[in-house]
Amino acid sequence: MVRPRAHVLQMEPYRPGKTPEQIQHELGLNELIKLSANENPLGASPRVAEAIQEALCHIHRYPDGACQLLREAVSDFYQLPQDHFVFGNGSDELIHLIGLAYLEAGDEVVMGHPSFVRYEASVQLNQAVLKRVPLTNDYRHDLPAMLAEVSERTKLVYIANPNNPTGTIVYRHELEHFIDLLPDHVLLVLDEAYYEYVDHPDYPNGLDWVRRGAQVLVLRTFSKAYGLAGLRLGYAVARPDLLDPIERVREPYNVNLLAQVAGVAVLRDQAHVARTRELNRQSLEAFQQACEQMGLRVVPSYANFLLIEIGAHCAQVRQRLLQMGVMVRSGEGFGLPHFLRVNTGTPEQNEKFLRALQQALASLK
Repeated sequence: MVRPRAHVLQMEPYRPGKTPEQIQHELGLNELIKLSANENPLGASPRVAEAIQEALCHIHRYPDGACQLLREAVSDFYQLPQDHFVFGNGSDELIHLIGLAYLEAGDEVVMGHPSFVRYEASVQLNQAVLKRVPLTNDYRHDLPAMLAEVSERTKLVYIANPNNPTGTIVYRHELEHFIDLLPDHVLLVLDEAYYEYVDHPDYPNGLDWVRRGAQVLVLRTFSKAYGLAGLRLGYAVARPDLLDPIERVREPYNVNLLAQVAGVAVLRDQAHVARTRELNRQSLEAFQQACEQMGLRVVPSYANFLLIEIGAHCAQVRQRLLQMGVMVRSGEGFGLPHFLRVNTGTPEQNEKFLRALQQALASLK
């Protein structure tokens, strides 16, 4: 009998939940609002459909393995050399590739907990050692505690900024101090998937350290503010020598043709991103005010979602919301069983969620 690697069998496979269509059919719902995956409620820029339509006549051809047109567009947008970018099938693939490129058995990886779960999968796959550092009492990365966990065997440190699932941020002065003290043998990975949503004067732009030539790799994505989650497109930004190992392990055609043309199209429509940011700002304010009126604690968020503390009946509330046609994410999978994570929607969707939440809480009383 052929046996796989033992540590692979110890990994938890990704188990996708039921689709909104399946849930809607099973519960007999006329409508189901999905506020569970941090997607852009406005969708993608209209320019995406136009670009894809033009590209459809070329789908019999392999995509450009170098993503040259997309590379030029992103390079111009950020005013960084073209060799400072690597593109992937979403940030998930890039996290996977970083592990393949940098981790050996016994190497250590430091991350906050809870944070994005795909960091952990990459560590397990490469038989490295994961050091989870609990967040602070206000659900932020505890940088001094993380720094204390760095040893001679530490290879990578992951900081999601804003953090998923909490929406909290690390401030510029904190990150500056942390990077100054980080040993040379450690690569800092700044995951800025929600970068476009942040509106805070002390929020650090990871690319500032890339421009300085620091040992920092920044992850960004087109899935969130740009609305391309279904096409899977992300990118890493760093010095060329830091990206070279990733280029060596990635598949030749890892970004499909339609994702590449869509990425170019959305970069050219920053007005759409501005509308997305403004809608998100208004939605977060509405969520926070309504939750305060309901006596619910929220974690201040700078992303496009909010963590709401429900209490011991959180699972029941989530189920009641689902029965009323609102799909949100339970914090149980993040180690936060008393919390719901809900992403912002359109004004109509937000209003329906808040009404349903109030009814669900009232039904428990």
